[in-house]
Amino acid sequence: MTGKTSQVVRVMIVDDHAVVREGLRNFLELVPEIHVTGEAASGAEALSILPRAKPQVVLMDLVMPGMDGIETTRKIHQDHPEVAIIILTSFAEDEKLFPAIRAGAVSYLLKDVGPRELADTILAAARGEVRLPPEVARRLVSGIADGSGKRVEEILTERELEVLRCLGRGQSNKEIGETLFISEKTVKTHVSNILDKLSLSDRTQAALFAAKRGLA
Repeated sequence: MTGKTSQVVRVMIVDDHAVVREGLRNFLELVPEIHVTGEAASGAEALSILPRAKPQVVLMDLVMPGMDGIETTRKIHQDHPEVAIIILTSFAEDEKLFPAIRAGAVSYLLKDVGPRELADTILAAARGEVRLPPEVARRLVSGIADGSGKRVEEILTERELEVLRCLGRGQSNKEIGETLFISEKTVKTHVSNILDKLSLSDRTQAALFAAKRGLA
């Protein structure tokens, strides 16, 4: 079903419906490369058990009682930026999509997603890749504008442009470092500068910006 990976990916499921959690868990347990380390029925519970579950990837519902999925995503992204968050929801509206991505989600899937696509998206997220369905990517690109009036070549240095192109290809910091023969720490500095100069909130938006400009 999926490509080989060097280690098992730890996943936490956050959804207020027990039937949904059970269905996801039953499927994911069939994927050798994935192990479910925790489940939560609310945003507050997710924040509580996350340090113990130590997930690499979180499957996040949006509509939950109390703290919703967007706020939970924002808090996890702020406190645990190493955790990749995939939105898994029944809502396709832009009013949900844009805030979720701005909050730090690396992907946005609907609950009718096919099993293979779900598993592949989880494994890609664990590798640090941004993977969005084509329709979601098109809607995000159309909703992102830099507003600077300048060409990107006038804003970024040559090295930052190279890093931005790599981001547009979905490469992780480690992969970018190997491609450009620079340290991962240096890559992180360049990514931070790119986000600041282009007024983008995260690497997902940077990847989409690169795609919009044909840099990827």
